[in-house]
Amino acid sequence: MSQSNLDEALYEEARKRVKKKKGFYGHLSAFIAVGLFFFIMNMSTSPNELWFPFPMMGWGIGLVIHYFSVFGIPGMKGALTEEWEDRETANEMKKLVNRYKPIVDEEIDNHLELKEIQKEKTAQKRWSDEDLV
Repeated sequence: MSQSNLDEALYEEARKRVKKKKGFYGHLSAFIAVGLFFFIMNMSTSPNELWFPFPMMGWGIGLVIHYFSVFGIPGMKGALTEEWEDRETANEMKKLVNRYKPIVDEEIDNHLELKEIQKEKTAQKRWSDEDLV
């Protein structure tokens, strides 16, 4: 990969990350604005009964999940990022290869043994298949 291609790839990756961050900040801004609206509405209509936290809780959970998907889990380096997915995919591939490699090797060995047996049988024939009409 040439330097200009590498620079373009890095630029595109950086743009993707910036868009994800921008999306999160937009989500956070909407959460704060709607939460403030609900709070004012709650205090003006029924100040003795606090109901505004309840609709905000579900949205808050979604906001936390969005945060983790963009910035990762604090203390867990790179969790829930594309790099983490790539590493986990590579690890799973290694596990699957190790799990199925003995089975595939055994099938190859059996196949080779069968070919060797057929060769031996062919070598032992004293007639041609055309003679058996």
